[in-house]
Parts: sequence; C-alpha cells; structure tokens
Amino acid sequence: MEFSEVVRRRRMIRHYSDKPLAPEAVERILASALRAPSAGFSQGWAFLALTDPADRARFWPFVPTRTEQTPTMQDAPLVVVPLAHKAAYLERYAESDKGWEDRAEARWPAPYWYIDTGMAALMMLLSAVDEGLDACFFGIMPDHLEPFRTEFGVPEEYAPIGGITVGYRADDVPPQGSRIAERRRGAAEVVHRGHWGLHS
Repeated sequence: MEFSEVVRRRRMIRHYSDKPLAPEAVERILASALRAPSAGFSQGWAFLALTDPADRARFWPFVPTRTEQTPTMQDAPLVVVPLAHKAAYLERYAESDKGWEDRAEARWPAPYWYIDTGMAALMMLLSAVDEGLDACFFGIMPDHLEPFRTEFGVPEEYAPIGGITVGYRADDVPPQGSRIAERRRGAAEVVHRGHWGLHS
C-alpha cells in the first residue's frame, strides 16, 4: 500500500470482529515500533503485547469506559500497551558523549520519553493499516494504572501511555459522521508560514 494511502486511511476504529490475526502480521506490527525515533537513541520504551484471550480479558477491567461505550473493542485480537521508561533517557544523557553530568529531569524541554513512546505507538497504528487492519489508541485513566501494573507485573519505572487495539473492523462499523469532516482543521488554518499568523 502506498504510504499516502496508509495515512489517508488511518482512523481510530473501536468496533472489531473476532477474526484472528496472522502471527506474522502481529510480529511485523510490533517490530515497526522499534523503528521509531528516540532522543539519543535511548529507546526508552517497552510494549506489553496481549494476544491470548485470557490475557486480554485480564486487561479490559482497567479501561471500563471503553468497554461500556464500545464493547466490541474487546473483540480485537491484539492489545498493546506502550510503556515509557524515563530513566533510560536520564541515564543516556548523563553519558560522556552527551555532556550532562547529572540526571536532572529539568534539563529536558519536553518529556521525550513520552514523545518517543507515542511515536512508536503511531508506527504501530500505521503498520496495522498497511497490513490491511485497523487500530485504535486510547487512554488508561490514572486511577487504574497501579492496579494494571500489579496485574501484569509492570515495574514502577515504566509508565503506560495508553493502549492500542488491532484487528479487523466489524462489518457494522458506524460510518464516520459528517461532523468529523466538518471539524477537521485544514493546513491553511494550522500551518504558519515564516511567522505566526501567516498562512500563505
């Protein structure tokens, strides 16, 4: 599939069939995350991949809003939780080639451990489309994070940034409403050329 078509087709799909995924497709989607950029090549991320039905069933109680509003999300045969590892960045930039002698978080203009893990998540979303599949990124609310860590044995230093579902969309997915198209902001509105406020 042409990259422009992958980008055009990408959208958040919340209704899935229970059709299984080819194991090779799952591995390609997961491997694509490793090609995301990371500051200092810190690679401060990890990914909890849930393919076994029993493991996925253990996950869904931690996102009750999703299961209440869109119960067919639970039919997705792959759930991935991307996890950001801040310490990997603080340690990498304390190495001699980076010139910082401490591990002060205040040195960072933005939390790149979250940014990079988010880019890895986007790689998986796009790779899913390239595989002829659909995907969705969704949040895990703060009050569910610690119980989630405990259930899956996730170390405290790894921060879940959300969840990703991947699968085949259900046959009866509601069409994208006209309000979405109406709300989509165009380049002429959000791209400032040479100076803020100049759009052409």
